[in-house]
Amino acid sequence: MHMEPGIVDGTKTVLSYATATACALYAGRLSLAHIRQEGAVSLLLRSVIAATLVFVFFEVFPHVPVGVSEVHLILGSSLFLLLGAAPTAVGLTVGLAVQGLFFEPQDLPQYGMNVTTLLAALFVMQAVAKRVLPANIPYVDLGYSHVLKMSVVFQGGIVAWVAFWTIFGRGFGAETLQGVGASGWPT
Repeated sequence: MHMEPGIVDGTKTVLSYATATACALYAGRLSLAHIRQEGAVSLLLRSVIAATLVFVFFEVFPHVPVGVSEVHLILGSSLFLLLGAAPTAVGLTVGLAVQGLFFEPQDLPQYGMNVTTLLAALFVMQAVAKRVLPANIPYVDLGYSHVLKMSVVFQGGIVAWVAFWTIFGRGFGAETLQGVGASGWPT
């Protein structure tokens, strides 16, 4: 799910650049920790895999405009559980940038909002995973309930950020809430 053009515009987009910068700094911190723990090659390879998959999810898989956003099958919780938080953060950031730069240039003004929406949801999912998932459990040993919990947290975070950006951009009114509500249902 990402924000459609015109939902937040003008000087209000400055907040999206600030929040995206904060998310990028935290992703950098995670990347450094990943490099210390598993090496730079691991981060690079996993990030390339994640970015490639994210691009496919955004540009190749079906996506439909719903309410105030466009819904994509992102599979962020699967990327996180398979590749880790740092490579997924890099993959989401790069995949979204490639999609915007080469295929959807009208989405570039919303890049900060979309990066924040995806990365903040990822980071919340990571924090929940530390509390909910057993330490160092292999992906194949996760139960359906574990994966469902991570998916609910990730999608819930995305819906919450879409709601925030929409209310921030359009104000708190019946039409805005209807658009937000329509966006939240299909996820």
